[in-house]
Parts: sequence; structure tokens; C-alpha cells
Amino acid sequence: MPERRARPRRSRGSWLLTVDIGNSDTVVGRFHGARLEGFWRLTSGRLTADEATLLLEHALGPPRGARGARPRGAVLCSVVPRLTPSWSEALERATGRPPLEVGAELVRELLPIRYHDPGAVGADRIANALAARELYGTPVIVVDLGTATTFDCVSREGAYLGGAIAPGVGTSAEELFRRAARVPRVELRRPRRALGRTTEESLRAGVLWGAAGQVDALVRRLAREMTGRPRVIATGGWAKVVAPECETVEAVDEALTLKGMRLLWEVCR
Repeated sequence: MPERRARPRRSRGSWLLTVDIGNSDTVVGRFHGARLEGFWRLTSGRLTADEATLLLEHALGPPRGARGARPRGAVLCSVVPRLTPSWSEALERATGRPPLEVGAELVRELLPIRYHDPGAVGADRIANALAARELYGTPVIVVDLGTATTFDCVSREGAYLGGAIAPGVGTSAEELFRRAARVPRVELRRPRRALGRTTEESLRAGVLWGAAGQVDALVRRLAREMTGRPRVIATGGWAKVVAPECETVEAVDEALTLKGMRLLWEVCR
């Protein structure tokens, strides 16, 4: 039997809320039909359902073309279990029904997972793999540059194969700033040269170009273990900074996880 693929349905002006809870950031998105109207990054942290509701109302406001209308539903993607209940309740209040929660069981027929323990695959990695497969084709590698830098591989046949996990750019830098007494905290932006003449220049070159080199090295190793030539898509909070310095990244899609969540809604609701 051929595997089930996402087939988005026609929208009739309805809109959808998506909330992606990460270790550092929580990203709230609003879709009007298949169009992403906007997304907002919030700092992840403990909060009540009332506080999450206020954040939703403040960030989103009424959607264009659907003023006064209630969202048709919501999708929740979380890798921070302690934050899930508050956001789940807030989304249920906003939509009138529980949100669809991304997980391995939900996509069992839609996205074959070749991990030894499918339940161990993060919800964000599942959403990324699905979105990359549907929007960019296969084979494909997703590089998500967030708290961790994750590499997720989808086979030519459309199955999730697994990948690699490395410390994130900001995570590594913060630990260096914390542990090294004589290393100053610097803004992480594109260095002018690799051969730094000051400590600040040296840090920028080492952290950012070091991260880009790590991405390229791991992508090339992963690609050698896959069939076909995979496309490489970058996403995550650090993608705009790091991806332009990489030789292997072909496209940056900051909203890839949210798009995968919307595709899941269209198929699984």
C-alpha cells in the first residue's frame, strides 16, 4: 500500500493557530487557509494557562479577513513537557477544542519513522521532516539551528531515517562565556575575517564559522549514508545567521516547523 501523503484541503477563510514550544523559544503562528500570516517568537518559560492566553491574544490579535471569527483549531508541538499543559489549555480556550498534538503516534501512517524508538523523536523533528518532504521533495536533510542543532534525514521514499544532534550555536557560546573567566560576552554576528586580531573577532570567527563548518561536515557525512543527493534546508532561530555561511545549505525556511504542523492539521484533523 502506498504511504499516505499530506493533501491540503481547500480553505474557506478559516484560520489556524500553531504553537511550537522549544527549550529557548516558543513560536506562535497564524495561518489563514494555507497562507502563513505571521509568526512571533516568545521566550519559553513557566507560565499559567491565563498567561499563555494573554500572550496569544497580544501576539496574534484578530486575523486579516476573519475579524471576529474564532480559529478553526490549533496544533501544538512541544519538546518541553512542563510547558505543554498551560499552552494546551490556552489553545483549547481560543478554539473551543483541544489542540492537535504532534507526535510519532499521530504520524504513524503518514510519515514512516525508522528510528529504533519512534516515540523518542522530538515533535519538532517530526514536523520539520514532514514539511521538508512535502514542500522541498526527497531525499532531504533538515538542519534546525536552535537550542540544539539537529539534523533530520528523509529518504528518497519519504521515510524519516534519523539524523544527528549537536550543541546549538547560542548554547555553546553561552557555556563558553560562562566558563572562561577572560572571555568577554560578544554579539554573535558575521565576522569580517577568520584570523581575529582581537578576542571579540576571534570569538565571532570561532563560534559562527565553527558552527557553519560543523553543519557542512555533518551534512556531507549524512548525505554519504543516504540514497540520492539530498536537498538541505535550514530552519530555527539561528538559521539566518549561520546558514548563509554554510556551503551545503540550499534554502532557509524559518517557519518550516509551523508549516509541517499545518500540513498535519489538514491530514489528521
